[in-house]
Amino acid sequence: MDRKILISKFQADNNLELLAGKEGINKELIVDEISRPGLEFTGFFDYFDNKRIVLVGSKDAAFLGTLPVEVRKKNLDKLFSLNPPCIVFSKNVKIDELFYEMADKYKIAMFRTQLRTTPSSSKLFTYLQDKLAERLSIHGTLMDINGMGTLIIGKSGIGKSETALDLIKRGHQLISDDLVEIIEKEPGNLIGTSPDILKRYMEIRGIGIVDVVTMFGASSYRDRKNIRLVVELEEWNENKYYDRLGLDSEKIKYFNTEIAKVTIPVLPGRTVSLLVESAAMNEKLKLLGHNSALEFVTKVDNKALGKED
Repeated sequence: MDRKILISKFQADNNLELLAGKEGINKELIVDEISRPGLEFTGFFDYFDNKRIVLVGSKDAAFLGTLPVEVRKKNLDKLFSLNPPCIVFSKNVKIDELFYEMADKYKIAMFRTQLRTTPSSSKLFTYLQDKLAERLSIHGTLMDINGMGTLIIGKSGIGKSETALDLIKRGHQLISDDLVEIIEKEPGNLIGTSPDILKRYMEIRGIGIVDVVTMFGASSYRDRKNIRLVVELEEWNENKYYDRLGLDSEKIKYFNTEIAKVTIPVLPGRTVSLLVESAAMNEKLKLLGHNSALEFVTKVDNKALGKED
């Protein structure tokens, strides 16, 4: 389903001052990117994306001011006629009166932010990405285990929530239980969060819905986390080969990003939460350049060849 937000909500959430074009606040935003109109102010519109908001900074406005009035009017009229969702000015921009005229003429909302251009661009882009970026919904539980965003997946009833509950008791943090929403900030950077209705809550079979913040304190929960590892829980299969050394490297791909994956067989007597915690810490060591399995095999090989360590 395509995601969208009203301009009026975009304004309220980012504390923007409405300057003109009030009739345009009920339009919708559908794209999580921003346009800077330097080239458009010169009259070059070949690659202009009219679905993006337009952010005008001090340099853009200063350049526009160097152009003859007729050129300014022609280029601004063209810009507004392409119907971008809204125009946003950063804090210290001196706004040409033509902008007010065009905003009201074309019914395009025009705002001012209280931040300078660079922080405005960063803040608005982060907001738009959070609200509008494509999302992947995964049935699973996301935990922050000593800084490692760890997504626990597996068939229904395998014990994902129970494992997460035990991890919370060990001092780790819940991000989302049952359903995890994933966005790709850029290739290689996956962010996991919880749907609004599920934030802070877990479903434990036999107990029901629990609020982890009320039960374990504010430190037991965080809003989002980069996902660095996927742990799949599955029932023990005696006919399946399970890697005992850790040399086999599994990967799983979401969007354009591959991340490490570990499969942990579940059977009576195994403390699954401890195994998930160990998997997360082992992967963290690998990311820091320390591969225990490889070091062990190298030592065994050297011993067999009669080499000294």
